[in-house]
Amino acid sequence: MINISDNIKKSKPYNSVKSIIKSLLDAGCESYIVGGAVRDLALNIIPKEYDICTSATPEQINNIFKRTKLVGQSFGVSIVVHNDIAFELATFRQEFDYSDGRHPDKVEYTLDVRDDIKRRDFTVNGLLLNPLNEELIDHCGGISDLENKRIRTIGNPNERFNEDHLRILRAIRFSNHLNFHIDDDTKKAMTKAYKSIINISIERVRDEITKILSGNNPGNGLKLLDYFGILELFLPEVLMMKNVDQPKDFHPEGDVFIHTCLVLDKLAQSDPLNSIEVIYGALFHDIGKPDTFEKTDRIRFNRHEYVGAIKAENICKRLKFSKKQTDSIVSLVKEHMKFGNVMNMKKSTFKRFISMDSFDDHLKLHKADCLGSHGDLSLLEFTLNEMKNLENEPTLPKPFINGDDLINLGIKPGPHYKLILNQIFDEQLEGHIKSRDDALNKLKEILNND
Repeated sequence: MINISDNIKKSKPYNSVKSIIKSLLDAGCESYIVGGAVRDLALNIIPKEYDICTSATPEQINNIFKRTKLVGQSFGVSIVVHNDIAFELATFRQEFDYSDGRHPDKVEYTLDVRDDIKRRDFTVNGLLLNPLNEELIDHCGGISDLENKRIRTIGNPNERFNEDHLRILRAIRFSNHLNFHIDDDTKKAMTKAYKSIINISIERVRDEITKILSGNNPGNGLKLLDYFGILELFLPEVLMMKNVDQPKDFHPEGDVFIHTCLVLDKLAQSDPLNSIEVIYGALFHDIGKPDTFEKTDRIRFNRHEYVGAIKAENICKRLKFSKKQTDSIVSLVKEHMKFGNVMNMKKSTFKRFISMDSFDDHLKLHKADCLGSHGDLSLLEFTLNEMKNLENEPTLPKPFINGDDLINLGIKPGPHYKLILNQIFDEQLEGHIKSRDDALNKLKEILNND
């Protein structure tokens, strides 16, 4: 038996999955909740989704339920919609040979649920639950591993990782998120097989790394990625931050790698649902420090944010982030040092600064950066106070003049256009220019002085 909280029992998803399984059982088809949902229920965690395994074939599922969709014909996977919630139903199956290290070459249906469990990855994900009588069924030692907080493969670990190389990253993710240790034999097999992950598509690898760095304990997740060789394969630039000393007055916590781990942790503590962009902005924000390290009167990293922005862009392209995501991540890296100047910024400069896209992410990164080092949040507090003072003002008003006005005055187009327009716009932001006539007069003044 499993102890399920009343809140979960009363929830729409749980009652829906319970209803689906009752319909399957009434039709004579053995059926269970399986996988991560059972693990989470046993740990008193609200499941994000419920998966069902059943002896019913896709044809039987289609006959039993009104709203179904076959999404994985070769794998016997169907979607059933109940109470406007989609549930994945997988027919009991056996899998054979994995020539690509990711997908089985051959799949056969089976009526024995134990055969289905044998093909799964880790014991804590191999438990079954009958929600009608709340019986917890364990064919792989998963209950013991939950009690001992252990991640262990089902069966031979070498075979499990050869079948699907991505399971190495999944082991790291489950270990990190659940705060479980990895079984010694499983750990040895991971260490032996980690280089095989290079055969997996970079998008799948990126997504698993993202999951590891999202949510709780991302700093420890980064250390596990280092321990199992994943950084060496996919993020060597992050590895280069190890043993790069920092000035102790600003960074009493240690080297750049340790600082980055702390920043990721502080970010997660402030908001466990951070955007992908701010997570990678935090990961890469000091990635330019190894290349700019200087030790003169003290340790310095002059213009490391600009060097880091270039490196971050190259990494984002390698990881196949979208252009929009890449631009956001690069901006976070490039602009993160500007908070050091906020108290001395002209009003116009400050307005431009806080008008950057996704400025909330810049604020989050700055806060985590401070908390992961010296702990001084005075610059953040100053920024927030100034933003509040400007609430009733348009952050970036429309400029009174543009390039057409310069053309109309007979000014030949060129790089000087931007300099002239920026100068006049700054005066507008400062409040010295309050109309289009003022702007045109200022333009004529500038041209006459030239």
